[in-house]
Amino acid sequence: MKEIITNGITYLDALPGSKTWYWGMDYTHGDLYEAEELFRYGNPIQQNRLILVRYPEGTVYEPVRPEPGQYLGRPVYHNGQVVLLLVDFPRNEIRIMGFDDQEGQATPIAVLPLSVAEDCYNLLLHTPPLMLTRTPNDNKFQILWPEQREFVLEDRESFEILDGDKMYTTVWHEDPDYREETLVRDYATGKLLERMPGSLLVMPDGQQWLLV
Repeated sequence: MKEIITNGITYLDALPGSKTWYWGMDYTHGDLYEAEELFRYGNPIQQNRLILVRYPEGTVYEPVRPEPGQYLGRPVYHNGQVVLLLVDFPRNEIRIMGFDDQEGQATPIAVLPLSVAEDCYNLLLHTPPLMLTRTPNDNKFQILWPEQREFVLEDRESFEILDGDKMYTTVWHEDPDYREETLVRDYATGKLLERMPGSLLVMPDGQQWLLV
């Protein structure tokens, strides 16, 4: 049995798209939105921690050590690199950073004003391609970076991937049995082009599997 020193983080998730990276986080103040609520009401924000663990050797990295008032979100894997999301509430900034495990440090890919998002509710990085997105609780899906777009979706519909001029989403139903559909939308207009039974699974090498 191999002992992995995580300093209190006892659950790891596989990083989608990667065969080698796992990640874990402590949730000092819950998720990003809950941390933002505390800050807006004048409460101090104690920063959270995020670790990366590389398989199979089990090497542990702590790519960013946030300062008080900063909070990390869920990472993604893009073009062979782990990409991190950090919100700096005192500076009103969103930072998107790429982690170089050879150098052991994270460097900025983009620094955005926090005002690009109405709030941090469902503020997430997505791939492919690399995007900063937000899903407000009103059937909308927003792309905030590298461009700004907004789409109106169906009930229970969620974004999966963007492939050229087509946007793939999934929607679930209970009528009465549970089932999923994969929807194809035109990225330019949001128009529904195709509806397919089954759920979409993107493999680490980029293959798209439709599970029917």
